[in-house]
Amino acid sequence: MIAKSAEALINEQKSHFLIPAERVANVFENNHLDHAFLVLTKIGYSKIPVLDKNQHFKGLISLSMITESMLGLNGIDPSNLSKRQVAEVMQIDVPVVNKENDIEDILHLLIDQPFLVVVNSDNVFIGIITRRELMKSINYMVHELEKQYDVILKKSK
Repeated sequence: MIAKSAEALINEQKSHFLIPAERVANVFENNHLDHAFLVLTKIGYSKIPVLDKNQHFKGLISLSMITESMLGLNGIDPSNLSKRQVAEVMQIDVPVVNKENDIEDILHLLIDQPFLVVVNSDNVFIGIITRRELMKSINYMVHELEKQYDVILKKSK
């Protein structure tokens, strides 16, 4: 359980957690892998969300997933990238959160993920919460805690 004072300070920054969907690079599940490869290469991220035509979250695609699909018996063969769709290789077992998730759930999930996908109740993609943005809030909390709260050190037994 997170200390209430720490949680309150982190939650002061909650409006900064979400990077809205319109600012997040993504691809559609029916895009070809060559398109996803170009998007990932141009933006410099290793993994991005995959959506359907109605903006529902479907999974994640990464450069390593695309590269894996190019491996053949005789080495790397990129010729199939224009024939295969993102949906064929994307990761679908992805943790997602919504705006109602508490900070403790988000912190636990971000231990193993560089970002979390945020969806609404209809699974429509609304953005991401990055580990970086949350770390900024934790940085704020550790610098502000004793300015806003009286912290008493308990003696160990």
